[in-house]
Amino acid sequence: MPHIGCPNKCSFCNQNVITGKNEIPHKKDVEDACETALKHLSRNDAFAEIAFFGGSFTAIDRDYMVELLDAAQPYIKGERISGIRISTRPDAINDEILTLLKEKGVTSIELGAQSMDDEVLKANMRGHTSQDVVISSKLIKKYKFSLGLQMMTGLYKSTPNKDIETAQKLSMLKPDTMRIYPTAILKNTYLASLYEKKVYTPYSFDDSIELCAELLQFFESRHIKVIRLGLHDSESLKNDYIEGVYHPSFRELCLSRLFYKAVVKLSEDLEDKREVEFHINPKDISPFIGNKKENILKMKEIGVIPKIVQDNSVPQYEIMALYNESERGKMSPCF
Repeated sequence: MPHIGCPNKCSFCNQNVITGKNEIPHKKDVEDACETALKHLSRNDAFAEIAFFGGSFTAIDRDYMVELLDAAQPYIKGERISGIRISTRPDAINDEILTLLKEKGVTSIELGAQSMDDEVLKANMRGHTSQDVVISSKLIKKYKFSLGLQMMTGLYKSTPNKDIETAQKLSMLKPDTMRIYPTAILKNTYLASLYEKKVYTPYSFDDSIELCAELLQFFESRHIKVIRLGLHDSESLKNDYIEGVYHPSFRELCLSRLFYKAVVKLSEDLEDKREVEFHINPKDISPFIGNKKENILKMKEIGVIPKIVQDNSVPQYEIMALYNESERGKMSPCF
């Protein structure tokens, strides 16, 4: 739903590019999307939702919003789809809207907070304040919706410290889920003009990985699930990307950084660093090794020659270093 319901255009926004859509959906589009999804949805999938993203769902024309929600009703009353997820602005939430959403089967509401620094919000033309995020989040939880929050790193006028403070303030609102989007500069945006005038400089790619890895660890260690880290991959995004942070596997790069830090921490306690046997959950092999074997090369630089053993007994996102053949070694979690 590209840019529908938004009262203004934020500095970074080009929803047609981000969503890959140019036309607004209607009843039949919702029905067609659901029918297509159900054909590919596995019977083993325990949880699936219909999601409306891209604009400010609760700020669109009320009759149009009800049309879309009504189109979804037959599908959420079955056994394979559990509810409806929407995204909206923090200043487009109130009791009347939440009552309607509850009646129409909405189960999850995500707020595009982006920053909890009012100077940053104003500079990026968000049109709401940090207090709006607080008020709406508390109201959403009062009505017992699942609360999701979205934040961006590296916005105009922001700093890594401000981004970390935003994460801390958002965690205090106790969201169920988080999305973290490093800023990417897209064509036909205000941010692009600031970049061209050299008024705005985005974070470097490596600095963004370091920061977002820290944020991933911060939220997950507090049992707040990060369900997205980085923009979705699309051809339109690749064509309109100018500068900033974009990578189709950005989350894995951040997770890989956390694995390397866990290895360093474990290695400090090992007497013989030369050869170390690391037991890894099979699902974690790729991020443990790193992009283009980056982690393996970095380990060798600090004197560690890793022997990797796939071990289903090791929990995901943890590493076990073997001290000797008869003794299971020390565990180190990423989160």
